[in-house]
Amino acid sequence: MTRYAMAVDLRRCVGCQTCTAACKQKNGTPPGVQWRRVLDIETGEFPDVRRSFMPVACMHCDEPACEEVCPTTATKKRDDGLVSIDYDLCIGCANCVMACPYEARSIVHKAEFAYGDKPMAHEAQSFDPARVNVSTKCTFCIDRIDLAEETGLTPGVDHQVTPACVNSCVSGAMVFGDIEDPDSEISKLLKENKSFRQNEELGTGPGVYYIWDKADEDNDL
Repeated sequence: MTRYAMAVDLRRCVGCQTCTAACKQKNGTPPGVQWRRVLDIETGEFPDVRRSFMPVACMHCDEPACEEVCPTTATKKRDDGLVSIDYDLCIGCANCVMACPYEARSIVHKAEFAYGDKPMAHEAQSFDPARVNVSTKCTFCIDRIDLAEETGLTPGVDHQVTPACVNSCVSGAMVFGDIEDPDSEISKLLKENKSFRQNEELGTGPGVYYIWDKADEDNDL
């Protein structure tokens, strides 16, 4: 069965925020709402200090905490691993916002634009009134994934059906695809390298893997 996931190579991420900008452009999120962020992390002690960058968003978990607390079934995990929100069913109760351990969800209660009450041309084009008073988050560009089903294109390979953040990554740090396919780029990358997932101890089964070093030769991931 298909299970879409994302891998982020922390050795390659330069913190340029291009993925953040691409996400905002693609999804038209209002001011102050970022479905994708890049954390700036400093580790070590002077003078041996290291600066790292870590892109974060919805983790599209195997066991989503947000789905469990949703009273209307608006939040659901699909068979392909993507966690979706049905805006027609969402009542904006914010249960999922509080339950998400990754702070990946947002709710806005009125239409907001960059300058005043009226949208600029590009804001008007991407504005979706259905996303007011409901929970929103990164969708892995779910519309593109659905397009793949119609066109036969492959997410993670063909740009038309790959998340905007992955397409925009200038350093090639982000990879998307089916981890159940042993021949996919993401499967090969995870097999060849050591990786971790955020807050794995919570049992949510995040669908975003962070790569940090080469795997041992005898390590069968």
